[in-house]
Amino acid sequence: MGILALVLCSCSGQTVSLPWALPPASSWEHRGGFVFIHMESSLYSLPCSPIETGMADPTYHWWQDQPVPRLLSVTKEGHLLFQHFQAADSGKYSCTISYTKRRIPVSQTFHYSILGYHVPGGLDTVLLFHSKFCEDEWTKRFLHDLQDKLRQLEMEQHCKLQLNATFCFPSLNNPSDEFIVQVQLEVSLFGPNWDEYCNSQDLETVTDCYRKTVQHNLGQVQLALTRFFKEHKSFLITGPGIPSINFTNEFVGFLRTEQCSAGYGQTKQLHRCLDCCIVCPPGMFSPPKSSRCSPCPVGTYSVTHGMAFCTPCKHGMTTRAPGTSSMKDCVQKGRTKQAVSIAYKMPALLLIVLPALLILNVFFILSSCYLFYQDYHLQSPRASKLKGSTMRMERMSHFFRSPKRGPQGLLDASDTRSDKKQTDGASSSAMILNLASVTDETTPVLAPEKRRSTF
Repeated sequence: MGILALVLCSCSGQTVSLPWALPPASSWEHRGGFVFIHMESSLYSLPCSPIETGMADPTYHWWQDQPVPRLLSVTKEGHLLFQHFQAADSGKYSCTISYTKRRIPVSQTFHYSILGYHVPGGLDTVLLFHSKFCEDEWTKRFLHDLQDKLRQLEMEQHCKLQLNATFCFPSLNNPSDEFIVQVQLEVSLFGPNWDEYCNSQDLETVTDCYRKTVQHNLGQVQLALTRFFKEHKSFLITGPGIPSINFTNEFVGFLRTEQCSAGYGQTKQLHRCLDCCIVCPPGMFSPPKSSRCSPCPVGTYSVTHGMAFCTPCKHGMTTRAPGTSSMKDCVQKGRTKQAVSIAYKMPALLLIVLPALLILNVFFILSSCYLFYQDYHLQSPRASKLKGSTMRMERMSHFFRSPKRGPQGLLDASDTRSDKKQTDGASSSAMILNLASVTDETTPVLAPEKRRSTF
């Protein structure tokens, strides 16, 4: 039977594939790994593919694995742009690049884990002011005026100045008429355009550039603050219905710190900068002046990256374990107590059950050894030979039942019965000798006439 093959050919003589035989679209998944972006980076561009595809007219689609999606900035070349990167921008991002290759639709998806970080370095400033009054309303007006006058310095030094705390207490020289207002000022060196000299660096050298920039800016900010308070020695606060109050600066102190910012910890994930501070993941937090990310305590949770404090569950609810990263893990306290009580009872149950199981295992092992010893003892060659000889002797005695023939060693019935009665008191060695004498001799054979007369 012949086989008919149908081949379609083009005018040039080359084989043309059938339209229903086209291969399906191809797609691949790739893990891009971790991407570390420094906090407050002026501009960071992340390509969709780590290598150039070289394809014509590709399309790009970026998305973030986040409960609340946000608008992403993407260039025509498929680069994801971050401006003034914040801790909340950290998370899992994915990009799909689609194109056509040899008339076949092709798509490649790349997954990235983006984490914020910063090099250690900061400046804590303590300011002391003398004043005639120590009222909250006047102090708030003074701090507001001080913050406004420091904004110009922030823009010039590319830093951020934040007033953390204030304290008011009587003066030692004149406690009844004079007060001292203490102001704590925290200086962050990562202000607008702080990294303008490092934008052209590659990934291998950009961290070193950040370090040098931070150390240089520390000295510059310290000099600028010293000069500022020399020029602004006194601050006059006025307002409707209140007398004019003067706050006079008497002391400016600086302390350089190497601690992480709130929401960051030294997790040693960035190999090229082991002492850098990495953003804390969901389920963990890092308070100010701390350098470690800690799990959220039971009853709290954190949903996003870079949390300084965890969010407590609603009233009457708690979590089953620390390190919770979702509000859905908050349950009623009664269920949690029941689960915890069971967890606490488990060690006691194990202490009762485990010794019993151990005793049973030991008993089983000893029993197995005893049975094995018995089988081995009975199956030895000498025991087998003894048992076989005893059985042959009994068969011969029952068969012949004739008197003993003296030298030939033939046993009669009466002797056999008497020997049988004395077997219990006899030693094992005598029995072995009798068996040997019987088995070694030739078995006697009686003629038919003698056999009849005997029976």
